Amino acid sequence: MIIQQEAHRMKQIAPKLANASNELRNAALAAIRQALIEHKEEIFAANQVDLKRAKEEGISDAVYKRLKFDEGKLAAVTEGIDQLMGLADPIGRTMLRRQMDEGLIMEKVTCPIGVIGVIFEARPDALIQISTLCIKSGNCAILKGGKETRETNGVLFGIIAEAAYAAGLPEGCLLQVTQHNEIDELLTCEKDVDLLIPRGSNAFVQYIMNHTKIPVMGHADGICHIYVDAAADEEKALPILIDAKTQYTAACNAVETILVNRSIAADFLPKMAKAMEGAGVHLRGTKEALDLMQLASYPQEDVMEEEDFHTEYLDLIASVKLVDSVEEAVDHINAFGSHHTDCIITEDDAAADYFQSMVDSAGVYRNISTRFADGFRYGFGAEVGISTSKLHARGPVGLDGLVTYKYRINGDGHIVGDYAEGRRAFHFKDL
Repeated sequence: MIIQQEAHRMKQIAPKLANASNELRNAALAAIRQALIEHKEEIFAANQVDLKRAKEEGISDAVYKRLKFDEGKLAAVTEGIDQLMGLADPIGRTMLRRQMDEGLIMEKVTCPIGVIGVIFEARPDALIQISTLCIKSGNCAILKGGKETRETNGVLFGIIAEAAYAAGLPEGCLLQVTQHNEIDELLTCEKDVDLLIPRGSNAFVQYIMNHTKIPVMGHADGICHIYVDAAADEEKALPILIDAKTQYTAACNAVETILVNRSIAADFLPKMAKAMEGAGVHLRGTKEALDLMQLASYPQEDVMEEEDFHTEYLDLIASVKLVDSVEEAVDHINAFGSHHTDCIITEDDAAADYFQSMVDSAGVYRNISTRFADGFRYGFGAEVGISTSKLHARGPVGLDGLVTYKYRINGDGHIVGDYAEGRRAFHFKDL
């Protein structure tokens, strides 16, 4: 019941935060940035505790990399806060101003969503990014990070909350949930929590969606594709493929399936296989693709059937398949992808246009790594997550995805009866 009580109290606080000035919200961000730098040794020490426990528990290298919070991660998050402070205020923007009749004016104005619950993976930098995005967008935030980073997250949350409240934000606008069983209680708070954003496995996201009445925004899988077209530039293709697979293997925007046009496969695949092998990537694929890659030998389990292409690895493994055309590549992606981020490598404008128009994904790229699917790289300051939904927000969810809108109408004694009975008429005019 504690979470329900806290969520209810937060709902009462939400209008105060929503009406805090942009100057005050930016001052809070500046204070958080400074506090993180001043307390960095305390943060690093807590992180070492988490890392030591992770090693003892045999956590995978991919997860371990996410857990680590060092000078590089601190520099990245403080740069993200700087970027956030420089962005325009997302609150109070007039999206539409319309005269309905003389003296009757309607405005469509952006406003915060209210209370947002974010359940995220074991990444300390995610806690900083999410909390600062919520502050900038005027939203109260309930934060639940992965148990693997409990020491680091505990220290980070204390630093962030103390700095935010000292700067003048309403106390209680941020809440950290620490116990796994509190997630189920959070799911019952539909009267007070306006939005949930779960980040994690497909099974976890589906569990959240199936056990709450609160609107849920996010994505379940990150099965991203790169299609190497017949008109691909090989010198561009290989570095893109390696970056998309290895730059951060455990990320949801890492490439999982590589499609290669059959007309270039005999020449391109051996080179790709050698480059990938040199980068530590294990390739699976159809028998046709594996044979052309000229690997010395491959186990039978590496031979993929059609249904196997639903696989998300989050590891140094990739699937390979040959297609006859950009049309076949698009059909495969729309059937097996997760509508996250997909890319074509080609010098053919017509093929690129077809791909980007027909692939049904939140991010559709040409000649770049799928790893660009990130709020910071989009100039959003950071992101609370990536949405594959088509309602409200899509792709990296930054400030614009954390605001909604309300209609304000001002008049002077206008009543509907006058219009219904013909005494007055609407005269619509956009102002």
